[in-house]
Amino acid sequence: MRRRVVVTGLGAISPLGFTAPELWEGLLEGRSGTGPVTRFDTKDLPTKIAAEIKNYDPLQYFDRKELRHLDLYQQYALIAAKEALEDSRILSDGYDSERTGVIIGSSIGGVTTLIGQYEVLRERGPGRVSPYLMPMMVTNMAAGFVAIKYKFMGPNFATVSACAGGAHAIGEAFRSIQLDEADVFVAGGSEATTFRYAFAGFCIVKAMSTRNDEPGKASRPFDKNRDGFVLGEGSGLMILEELERARSRGAKIYAEVVGYGKSADAYHMLAPEPEGKGAALAMKMALKDAGIKPEQVDYINAHGTATPLGDISETIGIKSVFGEHAYKLTINSSKSAIGHLLGGAGGIESVITALSIRDNKIHPTINYQTPDPECDLDCSPNHVTERRINYALSNSLGFGGHNAVLVFKKYTG
Repeated sequence: MRRRVVVTGLGAISPLGFTAPELWEGLLEGRSGTGPVTRFDTKDLPTKIAAEIKNYDPLQYFDRKELRHLDLYQQYALIAAKEALEDSRILSDGYDSERTGVIIGSSIGGVTTLIGQYEVLRERGPGRVSPYLMPMMVTNMAAGFVAIKYKFMGPNFATVSACAGGAHAIGEAFRSIQLDEADVFVAGGSEATTFRYAFAGFCIVKAMSTRNDEPGKASRPFDKNRDGFVLGEGSGLMILEELERARSRGAKIYAEVVGYGKSADAYHMLAPEPEGKGAALAMKMALKDAGIKPEQVDYINAHGTATPLGDISETIGIKSVFGEHAYKLTINSSKSAIGHLLGGAGGIESVITALSIRDNKIHPTINYQTPDPECDLDCSPNHVTERRINYALSNSLGFGGHNAVLVFKKYTG
């Protein structure tokens, strides 16, 4: 029999705040984290807005020596990990180092460091490149730095699957605990996206919103007039723990993880499969893994990027899996408020899903104004939906057709 896995700690740093409670409060209040880009000049770019983490001072979290070897995405991961670990009381209650692992997904890792050091190399020569270039640049080092800081010797790696990376990280951690490879994991995603090269790349393929005059209303998932996503940044991590271990120490339990599905669109490097077949397959696999019927699901935290094709594809996929029950579901998109965190999205949206289950509240999909007949499910438009959530899905669908779906359950003993 596979072991049961529960969520006992949450951590987040996001465009809505520096902690998971601040994130949750902002979502329930319907606030937007989007504003004009402040970190570089956007005058020659069609998109000039992003969901940045505002007023971030790294010296509140790290000393100057530490910052010499930490890329921004690694800083975010360490901040979220600290909060999640403290929230779970794992460190104070005690843990087995060899049975505690870390999996953190990221789409682009330390590309900001790579670009900065490329400029150093080009202008000043190889002798002036940072000796920390390699560990700051590579995508696995968020997980590595968390393990080093807390002496976690269990399974440790990164998941790199574009926008599905954070969800894959949680899914792989869930499976590892089920199979008795570890007892505890820090899992989720982290991303630092707000730099000129990323903007140029996404702008050239017309993936991002150009509603520069009204940034707070730019991200419009499922709205007929949506025109692309808004880049976000941050980290969302959760502590996954084997149930009996959590019970034995009296841990608070946010939710239980009961299913994980993964698939590929096998269609296109950028565009989603039009009928949502890959997403549907991952949802079906996750439901089968959880041992539940589609009719038992109450809520889906959708991928919902606000791209014209992506939202339709996901909606079709949901309908193909849930049939008429799709119209009884409540879905929403956290990206309407915090933007698209790429590899960090699945992590922070899983944190949000766990909080939704705890409170029986589904935050609004903000900025929804004009219904789209092709996206006709209940997306909790501009209002909090209160309903008992027994089972919830979190969908993450990445560039290249990488799909990951997680099933969370209300813990009832």
